[in-house]
Amino acid sequence: MAGEVFDPKKAEKLVDPSRQNTVPVERVLELLQLTGEEKVADLGAGNGYLTLPIAKETKDRVTAVDLQFEMLELLASRAEGEGITNVERMKSSLDALNLPDASFHRAVTAFVLHEVPDLHQTLREIHRILMEHSRLLILDWEKVDGEQGPPKDHRIASNELAERVAEEGFDVEVGHLNDEVYYIVATK
Repeated sequence: MAGEVFDPKKAEKLVDPSRQNTVPVERVLELLQLTGEEKVADLGAGNGYLTLPIAKETKDRVTAVDLQFEMLELLASRAEGEGITNVERMKSSLDALNLPDASFHRAVTAFVLHEVPDLHQTLREIHRILMEHSRLLILDWEKVDGEQGPPKDHRIASNELAERVAEEGFDVEVGHLNDEVYYIVATK
């Protein structure tokens, strides 16, 4: 785990249409199993690649959490441009979320857990903010050499992360979007 943050100067890369080849939004929405009534937390939301499509699928609020104010400002601008009004933004690290216990039906983390300084604490916080019978979707880079993402030594293997998530009280299911990107569906 690198403990590094994404450079906001590269933010446009995160919403480039070619990113659909690596992270197909429709597949992410399927994995979240949204019915339209859920409160959702996008943890490490960046400039909203997943936040905005999720917000379009639910009538309730989507809370976008990111460590960098610059990324949240870019997200706000994108939401305004698309007429999306149900997104709240919060600047926060993921290991100390200023959110109430059991306040979300769904949470998603995309390509951030390999960056957090304390994975155990972060997973504990995510567990805390989720309601019973809720769903966490984790997307991250498989521990392989790849053309995208962080170097191999900064990645967490899917089986290792699944084990860590299970240790925090979640039931886990692991799958792959492609050779480099895996998902973990964790239910509480």
